Amino acid sequence: MAGLVSYCVDHGPEGVTRVSDSAVGQERASRTVLVVEDDAAIRLVLRTNLEDEGYRALEAETAEQGLVMIMDERVDVVLVDLRLPGIQGLDLVRTLRATSSVPIIIVTAQTDSQDVVAGLEAGADDYVTKPFVAKELMARIRTQLRRSQVDDEPSEPTPAVLVCGPIELRTDTAEVRRHGDLVPVSRIEFYVLAELIAARGRVLSRDYLLRKVWGYGNAGDGRVVDNLIYRLRSKIEDDPANPRLLTTVRGFGYRMKA
Repeated sequence: MAGLVSYCVDHGPEGVTRVSDSAVGQERASRTVLVVEDDAAIRLVLRTNLEDEGYRALEAETAEQGLVMIMDERVDVVLVDLRLPGIQGLDLVRTLRATSSVPIIIVTAQTDSQDVVAGLEAGADDYVTKPFVAKELMARIRTQLRRSQVDDEPSEPTPAVLVCGPIELRTDTAEVRRHGDLVPVSRIEFYVLAELIAARGRVLSRDYLLRKVWGYGNAGDGRVVDNLIYRLRSKIEDDPANPRLLTTVRGFGYRMKA
């Protein structure tokens, strides 16, 4: 993994690693990003870039160390390498998602498409592949932090309950129910489902959902949406393999039954 470092960063004068020439906002200084990565060289690169952007960076070499830090510290975003010694990164993602809504970005080798799918299905909010561009990773971190900030701030009045057949989504309590029974969903799953139900049968494209929920322009990967839809179907459909509520409109996107 150490051989990837030279491809992962932009170098400024005298070899100093830089990701942004803009002034660092004061609000970033209070944000903490946990890096769970077993390669010391990559951890150093990530920490340098995070600190250049004004974030506080924590480092963990193993999933076990990462779990301890999350219990002891307030963490705003977690970067997880899936190929960790001991407890694998995938298991760490599952453990975190079962108990927390903290944004999780997985880091994996470029050729490991199965890792990407598995990580997203485990509950990760986004991913980057190696070799990655530091500016892109920092942009994805900012996107997740913006979404978290929206969660914590009062919003304009919206309908308290969105209903689609047996599915009831409560925006005031961030709950999803199916036939009255509580359905456990992640933060991103909740937002995507809310967009689909509020569309009242209109088709929403992958690009629209990437912009609206993830905050991306043209840099988003449709697989992020596809895998999240797969997870949602497993939770709200009687037969996820033959969905009747959340359907695919081939070549266009997804829609919820009106």
